[in-house]
Amino acid sequence: MKISPKKIIFTALPIALGVFLIWYSLSKLKPTDIEAIKNSFETANYWWVAFSLLLGILSHLSRAYRWQFMLDPLGYRPKFANNVMAVLVAYLVNLIVPRAGEIARATTISKYEHIPFEKAFGTIVSERVADVIMLLGIIALAFVYQTELLSSYLFKEDDSSTNYTWYILGLLAILGVLFIWLIKKSTHPLVVKIQSFVVGLIQGVVSIFKMKKKWAFIFHTLFIWVMYVLMFYVVTFALPETSHMAFGAIIVGFVVGGLSMALTNGGLGTYPVFVASAITLYGIDENPALAFGWIMWTAQTVMVLFFGGLSFLVLPIYNKDEA
Repeated sequence: MKISPKKIIFTALPIALGVFLIWYSLSKLKPTDIEAIKNSFETANYWWVAFSLLLGILSHLSRAYRWQFMLDPLGYRPKFANNVMAVLVAYLVNLIVPRAGEIARATTISKYEHIPFEKAFGTIVSERVADVIMLLGIIALAFVYQTELLSSYLFKEDDSSTNYTWYILGLLAILGVLFIWLIKKSTHPLVVKIQSFVVGLIQGVVSIFKMKKKWAFIFHTLFIWVMYVLMFYVVTFALPETSHMAFGAIIVGFVVGGLSMALTNGGLGTYPVFVASAITLYGIDENPALAFGWIMWTAQTVMVLFFGGLSFLVLPIYNKDEA
């Protein structure tokens, strides 16, 4: 099969960006900084890291179980083990080719459970609607905490600061209403795409509430994202410098780290730097912040490589009698 230059660039560019960011961030460190980060790695409490990985595994199991709520109405009852391994293979593929995991997941379940690819892929897209809603909610929460932080820098601790804050909130509200009005009235192709995305999002949310097991689906969606946040949170206890991190720092660091995953393959190079940059805003020293980011990213990546690779190998063996 011939691979187009466009696909090669699409795959290689994020990796190249990640490698460059790793080199650039390391080149800025002094020998004393490198020694301090190395010491953080050596003295970290890895029981907390192991606990974080356990929470990650629980989120993957919950995602695989939640998937069944989308497949049931279509008349398919795949084995739970196949659902789990398909999800893990998807995470593994995303490390290699960004945003290709959903296709790999649908292909895997189609191959071993004989579910048509189009239907399997459709359920995954529908699932993503719920995940987008959760992500937007957490991003909104992060903005609340980031706004609080910025206000402390912009305004003095006096009686007028409250008035300034209300003025800014009022201005943002007016701009928000104006933006929504312009979106509704505009016929620009980009705006039309945004309109279609929002309509699709609303329709997806409505379809969830029409689902037979909607409350179970909603519970697992909440559980998955709580596990994601807790994965990040418990690793803060691995280092003394981050063990008393404020809730705002945790939420902002989690969101920034999650968004950095979209820039490079699995956050290669971006995740540690972006997370460190976020939590240093909350008084965490740069070296332990970088160490925290690298420990968090390394643990997640090793987990995906191990369980995703294991699933890739076990799938044909587990399903050999069905072939």
